Amino acid sequence: MAVLRNVDNPANKATDSVALRYAVAVLAAWAAELITYPFDLTKTRLQIQSEVATAKQGFKLENIGMIGTASKIVKNEGVLKLWSGLMPMLQRHAIYSGCRLIFYERFRNALKDGQGNTSLAAQSLCGASAGALSQLIASPTDLVKVQMQAEGRRLLQGKRPRFANCRQAYSILYSESGIRGFWRGAIPNAQRAALVNLGDLAAYDSCKRLLVRDMGMTDSPLVHTLAAFAAGFVAAVMGTPADVMKTRLMNQPVGPDGRGLLYRGLVDCVRQSVKNEGVLTLYKGFLPTWVRMGPWALVNWVAFENIMLAVGGKPF
Repeated sequence: MAVLRNVDNPANKATDSVALRYAVAVLAAWAAELITYPFDLTKTRLQIQSEVATAKQGFKLENIGMIGTASKIVKNEGVLKLWSGLMPMLQRHAIYSGCRLIFYERFRNALKDGQGNTSLAAQSLCGASAGALSQLIASPTDLVKVQMQAEGRRLLQGKRPRFANCRQAYSILYSESGIRGFWRGAIPNAQRAALVNLGDLAAYDSCKRLLVRDMGMTDSPLVHTLAAFAAGFVAAVMGTPADVMKTRLMNQPVGPDGRGLLYRGLVDCVRQSVKNEGVLTLYKGFLPTWVRMGPWALVNWVAFENIMLAVGGKPF
């Protein structure tokens, strides 16, 4: 079994530094985001289009399914609208993706046994903790992203535009709710991130080590690809319900006091959604989420692993 590590060579300390690993994690996430972002936009539109709150405002369900939703966005708003909200998403990854990798590796190192291994339970705990903590830090950028993704549909409903760009979105949200308002939906957001990273980080780590250590495969792009797709599927299954609730809480209008007008909180959002749309609404947008997370994880992990190896650093 080939072990691709350069930890013991002093000349390679800089290539294994926290700063470099953070930067490479962000670059890899940016590359994955640019390729797969339209799936995220489609997923968001699917999750908010039929919620009972908008139905009460007279909104008629118009998009059904991933392909239909994407087609209507292109037809009515233009191809470039598939990347609406990309800037705050890139800002999010500049915080979230770097932090989650560093947190995970630190947590994992702290829980290693005498042989330098970590159990699946420990990996799961590390992934969930790293994801939740990183998302709490980056939550304001996710709020702006969701608001910008929903803006195109507001215009098609005949509503006045709220903002034209990312900077205006931050300004208006601040004027409506203050600093604390940027963390609206932060709890379900962190819960989703915990579940997603239980899949993405922990499942990738576990699958990769299973393939290399137990099945004797070489640490190669094939291993990275197989582990990445497994991680993407687990992340989609674990994270979609929390993602639906997070999107709805973040997308709802707010009153003068900065509180949401449609839902009193996470439990109320779940109750209304399930009561009025059925339990399967918790998996609304699952297909585009899975279709996105598989390629996203593939691009992200293959890019990260190969960039680190190219500069003489250690892989994940």
